[in-house]
Amino acid sequence: MKTFLLAAVALLMTACCNHNTNTEAEPLAATPVQHGEVIDLPAPDMTRGLNISEALQNRRSWREYSAEKLSMEELSGVLWAAAGVNRPETGHLTAPSALALYPLTVYAFFEEGIYRYESKEHRLVRVKEGNFMAKSGAQPFVETAALNLVYVADMTTYEGRKMPVEKVKYLCGQDAAGYAENVNLYTAGTGLKAITRGSAAADVLEVIGLEGEQYFFALAQSVGK
Repeated sequence: MKTFLLAAVALLMTACCNHNTNTEAEPLAATPVQHGEVIDLPAPDMTRGLNISEALQNRRSWREYSAEKLSMEELSGVLWAAAGVNRPETGHLTAPSALALYPLTVYAFFEEGIYRYESKEHRLVRVKEGNFMAKSGAQPFVETAALNLVYVADMTTYEGRKMPVEKVKYLCGQDAAGYAENVNLYTAGTGLKAITRGSAAADVLEVIGLEGEQYFFALAQSVGK
C-alpha cells in the first residue's frame, strides 16, 4: 500500500507540472511597424494591461526613453486610447469632447515621418516623410522617444456656435487633455512611458502642412520605453 501511495503522489506531481507548463501564458505579439503611405493598425487588445486603479498608481511623467521602437500592437493601443472609436454606432471616441464635436486631429511623429491618425479606420496616413521629431517639442528627449503625438485643433469645427475664439481654444485644450490622459493611463498600465507636454516648435503646424488661423497647436505628448 505504501508503495502504491508513493507512486500515486509521484504521478500526480508529474501531471501538475505538465499542466502548468502547457498553460503558461504565451508572450504578447510584437510585430514591427512597417512605415509606408498607410499603417493599418491591428485591433486593440482589450485584455491587455493592469486594472484602472493599478494604472493610476503607476502613472507618472517620464523624461528618459530608450531607442527601442513600439510594436504594432503597442502603437495600436496608444492611438486607440488617445482617440479611438469605442462606440461604432455613434462614432464617439474613447476621450470626451465638448458638445461631442471632436475638433482635434492626432499627428504621430516618428523618425520615419509624420502621420495623421484616422479614428474611424484605425490607421495612420503619412503626411510627410523624414525625421521631424525635434519639431514636436522643446525638450531633448523628444528626439529619443519612439513616438511623439501632437494634438491639433481645427476651430472651424465650432463655426455657427457664436463662441469667442478664446472660448473655443479653451474647449479644444480641454479635449486635448482628455486624449493625453487616456494615453497616460494606457501606457502606465501596459509597461510603456509617457509625458504630456505643452510645447512644440513654433513652426510645427507649417511642418505638418497646415495653414490658416483656423488651426492651433493644443498639446503634445511623448511615448516610448
